[in-house]
Amino acid sequence: MSDPSSNLARARFPPTLQTEKLRAAAEDVNVTFEDQQKINKFARNTSRITELKEEIEVKKKQLQNLEDACEDIMLADDDCLMVPYQIGDVFISHSQEETQEMLEEAKKNLQEEIDALESRVESIQRVLADLKVQLYAKFGSNINLEADES
Repeated sequence: MSDPSSNLARARFPPTLQTEKLRAAAEDVNVTFEDQQKINKFARNTSRITELKEEIEVKKKQLQNLEDACEDIMLADDDCLMVPYQIGDVFISHSQEETQEMLEEAKKNLQEEIDALESRVESIQRVLADLKVQLYAKFGSNINLEADES
């Protein structure tokens, strides 16, 4: 004898056509080893882009600090003033002109690092776009490759 409450539950919550389509679609898609490799590559590259963007932000703040230091030195009135410049863990006093040159060199090097990181991000974004096309072509709406912006 069947339980009448189970019949009631089925009567109240019949499977919808949408649910059946999703279940059928999920069963039809077979994830191959190559597909899993692509999904893993996508995840690794997404994580790497996040790390690179954080590194770029840190370097941009450092660059802004160097630019502020250059402006402060230019605004100093006393040309004979010795300016302490940090090299490693120590400060060494240099003339304003020498310090200005050192700051300009540091800014140039930092900007080159930022440009290289941004180029790397663009390269990875192209790889991700290609992987998205391939994975969405196979899995359609059964896979979510969009980043959460929360």
